[in-house]
Amino acid sequence: MNTHRSLIRRTAAVVAVAAASFVLAACGSGEDGAAGHGGHGSQTPTASAPAAQGQHNSTDVAFAKGMIPHHRQAVEMADLAPSRAESAEVKQLAEQIKKAQDPEIKTLSGWLTSWGEQVPAEGPAEHSAHGADGGGMMTAEEMANLKKASGKAFDTAFMQLMIKHHEGAVSMARAEQSGGAFPDAKTMADAIITSQTAEINKMKGLLG
Repeated sequence: MNTHRSLIRRTAAVVAVAAASFVLAACGSGEDGAAGHGGHGSQTPTASAPAAQGQHNSTDVAFAKGMIPHHRQAVEMADLAPSRAESAEVKQLAEQIKKAQDPEIKTLSGWLTSWGEQVPAEGPAEHSAHGADGGGMMTAEEMANLKKASGKAFDTAFMQLMIKHHEGAVSMARAEQSGGAFPDAKTMADAIITSQTAEINKMKGLLG
């Protein structure tokens, strides 16, 4: 009888120990899992942030902030061509300019946002802020006159102003090439120099 009771006690003890071990293992596994996921979740943004932001400097920021309004104005000029230009070459050139520069505006804006910098606001201030003194940008008066022109007068004015505009962009891109640190910005600067120099030469040829 005593032996039977002793056996029951031993069996109950073994079951209790096994159950306790299972509970502890489950708790331990849950904690490890939470720590593991929490660790990955908290570490991933920290590890990826520098990669997303990239190595950039003040020249890169100036390039992006300057080129965004510059490109916006070129697109605004190009938008006038379909209804005002007479020359098929000018219409084609305007379409080419818009197709190239619209995506670059989005890319430049994305860089500034990732760097914690403010994207330049759109508006008439872009003309007055940049038109007279640099970058080849048009003044508000020049833009108003272009909007009034049509036919051959528009073609001539468009190309003359766009040549000056492109020359400003090429100058800005060269500054990025020489002083920038962000690889993608330097690559864009190279592309701007190549494409806009070719367009300058084409427009000079059309103007004769």
